[in-house]
Amino acid sequence: MSPEAHRLYPAIEATWPPASRTLAGPWMLRDGAGGGKRVSCATAEAEWTEDDLPAAEQAMRLFQQTPLFMVRAGETELDAALAARGYEVVDPVTLWLCPVAHLTDQPLPRVTAFAIWEPLAIMTEIWDAGGIGPARRRVMHRATGPKTAIFGRVSDKPAGTGFCAVHDGIAMVHALEIATAHRGKGLGKWMMRCASFWAAENGADYMTALCTDANAAANGLYASLGMQAVGQYHYRMLPNSEGD
Repeated sequence: MSPEAHRLYPAIEATWPPASRTLAGPWMLRDGAGGGKRVSCATAEAEWTEDDLPAAEQAMRLFQQTPLFMVRAGETELDAALAARGYEVVDPVTLWLCPVAHLTDQPLPRVTAFAIWEPLAIMTEIWDAGGIGPARRRVMHRATGPKTAIFGRVSDKPAGTGFCAVHDGIAMVHALEIATAHRGKGLGKWMMRCASFWAAENGADYMTALCTDANAAANGLYASLGMQAVGQYHYRMLPNSEGD
């Protein structure tokens, strides 16, 4: 039986961790250290009231972060309360999942994709070109469980990179980036399969990935691999605020 969506949230946290976490009343506050929304958002971890929201906002500002909340499946009351305060929906995300074995049924073509840790310099260059800069790469180094980078090649040329880590039998791919000149050549599929072979060797039963709904190409990749959309979340942020 596939893990339910609520089991994926701890995997997100463990495989893409914030710099620090603080439990303040009903809220889990995260200091992302510039690593993006996923590591900088607040989440509701206990019963809350609307009177608790200003305290969360103030605490995030003390972190020098824009007030930002992750709204997970079923959190309709939080969603409505934030909307009433003027927060707008930002970056709806789909969670994709399949058994690891589903992606290890074909051997990898020679010199196409490799699991490597630590990342090579050319891999960081590909990430930089795709907007995945040093702060986001520091998130990868903070992950404490089994982890690897995935290096992809096309016609003997460096062409793609990604990150994969495992938590509680769930492997999660992050920061999958294909160099612009090599997109549309099928490399993403082989990199996902490479990640799955590595995941199987490191005790994972399931392969997962997160993708903003606006990224049609990546969502198409995961669907074409037979992965299933098993959950969603989105962020709420005040308009005219700078997010990370």
